[in-house]
Amino acid sequence: MIDSFVQRYIDAEFSHIGVMDARGFLIGSVVAYQLNKPLVLFRKQGKLPADVLSEAYQTEYGEAYLEVHADSLCEGDSVVMFDDLIATGGTLIAAANLIRRMGAEVYEAAAIIDLPELGGSKRLNDLKIPTFCLTEFALDEQ
Repeated sequence: MIDSFVQRYIDAEFSHIGVMDARGFLIGSVVAYQLNKPLVLFRKQGKLPADVLSEAYQTEYGEAYLEVHADSLCEGDSVVMFDDLIATGGTLIAAANLIRRMGAEVYEAAAIIDLPELGGSKRLNDLKIPTFCLTEFALDEQ
């Protein structure tokens, strides 16, 4: 699985790997190590020790906040975002908003699994954020 991501991005023009709390850490950190790219952590509210930027997003339970260290990225940086799956896209969209607020660009959103019936990949694509997933699953049995 990791090799599939490494091969996809080995020659790609981007500067950082952003990982979503917490399962995105497991995938993206290994890919970042393999590609020798800096790692940017996107965490749930209150988990980071320094000055942060915060972005609200909707979950199935209500509103939540995603945070990143305010000095993680600079203008001109480009980020591949990693999470374990794309469902509604809320976490990745919040991360993309934080990336753009720091003057950087989103190169792509990557995940192991896409759940297309929940619309997250479409929402990301509508915001001009390309997606790459290793597999997708249908929620119904048809």
